[in-house]
Amino acid sequence: MGAHPDADRREAFEQLFNAHYWAVRAYVLRRAPAASVEDVVADTFLVAWRRLDSLNEDPLPWLFGVARRVLANQLRAERRRGALTTRLVSLLPARPPDWDPPAAMRHELAVAMVRLSPPEREALLLVAWEGLEPARAARAVGCSPAAFRGRLHRARRHVTAALADTPIAPRPSITGDAS
Repeated sequence: MGAHPDADRREAFEQLFNAHYWAVRAYVLRRAPAASVEDVVADTFLVAWRRLDSLNEDPLPWLFGVARRVLANQLRAERRRGALTTRLVSLLPARPPDWDPPAAMRHELAVAMVRLSPPEREALLLVAWEGLEPARAARAVGCSPAAFRGRLHRARRHVTAALADTPIAPRPSITGDAS
């Protein structure tokens, strides 16, 4: 009875890995920040595992090519993240926020909420998150129902304007419109 095909494949990969790991790692180490070397090497050998059946007798140049493409993809992703971070930071107010949004909150909404004045933000959160009716929320913050409704209206208007051109543009329910 012959060996199991999965065992043969695993053995072939282990031989490839043992023969070329250090060379691939050295190649990546000379081209990438130290913090990302192991990830790039792992991704390179993941591609090698997937393409194992199509490798030729001299796989090292091919492995270097894969590592080069993995590095290029990582660099592109890092540039995109950097550009997005720069763009999003430009949306933040000049002063540090007096409120830290929850980590699960969509970034666009978090930016809009940070821009609100603390009384407006509290009004919106009491109604939207805590589920209080405006009259009860007014009691919670210690103001008249009319003053609270004014804060809530301003908060909804500011958030609606801030989110108007984003993928999470508010539905009429957040703006208080009945339509």
